[in-house]
Amino acid sequence: MKASTAESPDRYATLPLVRRLLVDEALGHWRRYLLAFVLMGVAAAGTALSAYLLGKMTNEAYVDRDYHGVVVIGLLAIVIFTIKGMATYGSAVILSSIGNRIVADNQRRMFDKLLRENIGFFADRHSSEFVARLTTGAAAVSQVINLLITAIGRDLMSLIGLSIVMVIQDPVMSLAGFITAPPALLFLRTLIRRVRGIAWMKFAGGTHIIETMQEALQGMRMVKAFSLEDEMRRRLAASVADVERESNKMARVANRASPLMETLGGLAVALALMYGGYRVIETGATPGEFISFLAAFLLAYEPAKRLARLNLDLSSNLVGVRVLYEVIDSPPGEPSDDHLPPIKLAAARLEFADVHFAYHAGTPVLRGMSFIAQRGKVTALVGPSGGGKTTVLNLIMRFYDVDSGAILIDGQDIAKVSRRSLRREIAHVGQIVHLFRGSIRDNIALGKLGASEAEIIAAAKAAHAHDFILSLPAGYDTRVGEYGLQLSGGQRQRISVARALIKNASIILLDEATAALDSESERHVQEAIGELCKGRTTLIIAHRLSTIMHADCILVVEGGVVVESGPHEELLCKGGRYASFYRLQLKGQGQAPTREPIAVG
Repeated sequence: MKASTAESPDRYATLPLVRRLLVDEALGHWRRYLLAFVLMGVAAAGTALSAYLLGKMTNEAYVDRDYHGVVVIGLLAIVIFTIKGMATYGSAVILSSIGNRIVADNQRRMFDKLLRENIGFFADRHSSEFVARLTTGAAAVSQVINLLITAIGRDLMSLIGLSIVMVIQDPVMSLAGFITAPPALLFLRTLIRRVRGIAWMKFAGGTHIIETMQEALQGMRMVKAFSLEDEMRRRLAASVADVERESNKMARVANRASPLMETLGGLAVALALMYGGYRVIETGATPGEFISFLAAFLLAYEPAKRLARLNLDLSSNLVGVRVLYEVIDSPPGEPSDDHLPPIKLAAARLEFADVHFAYHAGTPVLRGMSFIAQRGKVTALVGPSGGGKTTVLNLIMRFYDVDSGAILIDGQDIAKVSRRSLRREIAHVGQIVHLFRGSIRDNIALGKLGASEAEIIAAAKAAHAHDFILSLPAGYDTRVGEYGLQLSGGQRQRISVARALIKNASIILLDEATAALDSESERHVQEAIGELCKGRTTLIIAHRLSTIMHADCILVVEGGVVVESGPHEELLCKGGRYASFYRLQLKGQGQAPTREPIAVG
């Protein structure tokens, strides 16, 4: 572990954060930073020399009346400014290149960290928060480092060079240039805490803007259906107004020092002018010294002002660094377990052995769940909402780990094998189908990366999707749109079945895979699911009992336990909970079910 991540009283305070940035982020690029420093030093020297040469030029022209000397100094100025321009360009390009690399590295780190979190990490957080943290935080890391580098390499070296020119020309007059620093620094210290608080509020407001925009665009059908346009405008307007208000606060606070610094600067210039004029007029000093000093002083004013504001600017940008590191530093919800042995399946026999689980302490969801699912058999889970059915599937895929008991596959505790190997053996099809950006071909191939065209087409045919795909203008190259909205619900579902088929997994998990479909679409999807389940261990969650009547074993789940189990006819004969559910659905339908059940060949 890096030293920078060690525990400290406040690891996100200014100094620990700056130290971490320099050690963890900047140190790896020290050679290129050194080259940028050298170039900035050359540019700073050019700035100081230009101020010095201005005095020499004045004396050559107005005191010595030497035109040859003026020409030489003019030619020398061209060389100096050319070198300064090239050095400035080189340092800017190098710093931008390093900054872009740091931004890219941190974006990758942030995304990798999110991929190593479990489902519970995202349950109570909006995705817009992570978008904001990714974009704001990664850029802030680069901005803070560049602030530090340019403050030292450009501003500090320029200020030192120009101060040397000022002292050479007149040490006493130089004192006037330094009187502005102490009062300005004292005043700026009082603003830092205020700026940090405002920066946090701006970040939160920006996150709310992204959240509102994202929800409105993703839920545009609901927005239109319920005429929510005005409400969405109101929400966005409120978030935008919050950010605007905080931005105005930031503008007022961050620039509050400007009147003081300008006044102090004016005082210093006035003192320098009066003293310099006195020396030239009364003591016979050469005007070149006075002009050179004044040029150096005026050129030094901007870098001095930037250095005085450095802590203020750092405090604002370090808020962005913190929001990035807070995610990166948090313990991963799914730490890498690739060191564990891979699961090895033969019969793919799945067993829940007295499993207890709770999402939140004190509110158990499963209370000793036990059952067995066999290969080539369909095991259906039915029961009231909140009974723990979906939790069963979540635990099988190790989105969460059990509190006690064990989940065994062919006698192997899934908690003692690597997640990656376990999930390779599981295919999941849910009621909500998530298709990724790209074509139909791309989405099917996600089930088996690197799949051949023949494998993709074979999976589509088995999922009863091939014919409708070919009927589309671009066939398998048809773009599915965001979340697959270019396709109908039944089409999306069949694509998801094809994606599961090409995976060729040993265990199939179906969570209300046909609940939202019309009769025709459901028939096609049921046929596709029948192909998917052949010869595999299959668990199905279904509320419509008509879809699982022919399941080999039906488990009635209530209160986190299996209260009844057996085939459809046997459970009806018992007259228990399943029979009550069945009669209730028949009464609601007003007739016997007519939909075709899942048939496993």
